[in-house]
Amino acid sequence: MRAENGAEMELQSLDRIEQATRFGRPEMARLGVGILFLVAVIVYTGVNHASMPGGYLLIAAAVIGAYMAMNIGANDVANNVGPAVGSRALTLTGAIVIAAIFEAGGALIAGGDVVSTIKQGIIDPRAVADRDTFVWLMMAALLAAGIWLNVATACGAPVSTTHSIVGGVLGAGIAAGGWGIASWGTLGAIAASWVISPVLGGLIAAAFLYLIKRKITYQADMTEAAGRVVPLLLAVMTWAFVTYLGLKGLRQLVKLDFLQAALLGLGFAALTLVLVRSRIRKALLALENSKESINTLFTLPLVFAAALLSFAHGANDVANAVGPLAAITEAITHGAVAAKAAIPLWVMAVGALGISIGLALYGPKLIRTVGSEITQLDQMRAFCIAMAAALTVILASQLGLPVSSTHIAVGAVFGVGFLREHLKTSYAAMLDEIRAHHDGEDQATVDAFLRRFELASVEDKGMMLKQLKKHRADAELTKRERKSIRRVYKRDLVKRSALMRIVAAWLITVPLSAVMGAFLFFTIRGMLLP
Repeated sequence: MRAENGAEMELQSLDRIEQATRFGRPEMARLGVGILFLVAVIVYTGVNHASMPGGYLLIAAAVIGAYMAMNIGANDVANNVGPAVGSRALTLTGAIVIAAIFEAGGALIAGGDVVSTIKQGIIDPRAVADRDTFVWLMMAALLAAGIWLNVATACGAPVSTTHSIVGGVLGAGIAAGGWGIASWGTLGAIAASWVISPVLGGLIAAAFLYLIKRKITYQADMTEAAGRVVPLLLAVMTWAFVTYLGLKGLRQLVKLDFLQAALLGLGFAALTLVLVRSRIRKALLALENSKESINTLFTLPLVFAAALLSFAHGANDVANAVGPLAAITEAITHGAVAAKAAIPLWVMAVGALGISIGLALYGPKLIRTVGSEITQLDQMRAFCIAMAAALTVILASQLGLPVSSTHIAVGAVFGVGFLREHLKTSYAAMLDEIRAHHDGEDQATVDAFLRRFELASVEDKGMMLKQLKKHRADAELTKRERKSIRRVYKRDLVKRSALMRIVAAWLITVPLSAVMGAFLFFTIRGMLLP
């Protein structure tokens, strides 16, 4: 009997050990796939470039660039698809597949043939005339940015990859050429974007959500209102995304100024309005007069938005990974530092594949953060966030304001959440005021008035409250009434812990990346000096 009990306890212990190690298996699998990708980059670069002078430096730079690309995919792509996943317009798997395809497509099709060797002009390349010093500088900057993005992803904080590489270049540049090498005016503009981007994104998203609520969900007949408003919203969305792609996503393929891009967008918007108006009215015939039913009208537009945002992101932000790598390739191949560098196809492929692999392996964590851990999203709210992402970039580009796509998207999520808080609080105050006015009356009378108030349109609600206040003005309020009217049922619909974590990560991105860039530059230089 003792032997049987001992054997049973041993089996239970083994089972507990197996359960404890089960969590680590997916993590090891992801790590293994990531390492295999880096090894493949080493093999390819070694076979094709090891024999050239400085070939081993190029191999090291290619690995660092691939690591940076994976971290961009893990952290930054979540901003494009997170709201669609959080609103359940897309499944997590579907979002990853769409984002991976369109990110890679944007990078390879519209990523450009030439890139600036110094991102954002943060340092003067003429101040780093020595080729080896320049190569060490760019390697340090890439590695610093990649490490910070890795840490931020592990902490669940979506940060700007552009700011990360800017910080790395700034720190490594100062370490290489002194304080005078930096363009402090450019850095000041980048710092301004910490405030401009989230505020603009939040205001635009909140404005669209308020418009949708006032014109559709606050109306007594939501389906009739949706038939009038939703086609117009989809037309505006089409204009915004076509204009956005014309200005940003396709600028390497075709040069369009704002007027040309806007007119092109206007043409597609008119076509969209003609095509969707009758279809939406037909779909509304089968829908109930409820907010949940109206939400379904925004599902397909969100899928298109996720795809187009991913394409534009791949076309623009792949340069954060391959720009420094292209600059290193140019310096090693031609033996001199250039202000512009051509992007070889293999370098662009490393960036595109790295972003896609990083997204597939580690993207779900940040997708969940953006999509559901800040505030609860439905299709309408996610639609407003997508609109804010496109419109803010268009507005900022015309005003010459520096903005971050990451900060815009996350700021839009917060804007939607804080508007919801305000509206819930205001509505609770209205109900409280109604109850205070009817204090002492029959409960059935109070409930009947509240039901009429809830079903009324925005205009009717205003009239009911106005009449209520006018009627009450002649009567002396009791102490209980005054106390009840002042009481507001505030509900926190935005997670403050997420807000503080993300804002803190934003604030330290540039300085921390700069410190790491300087440290890594001195480390690499010390290792490679004879």
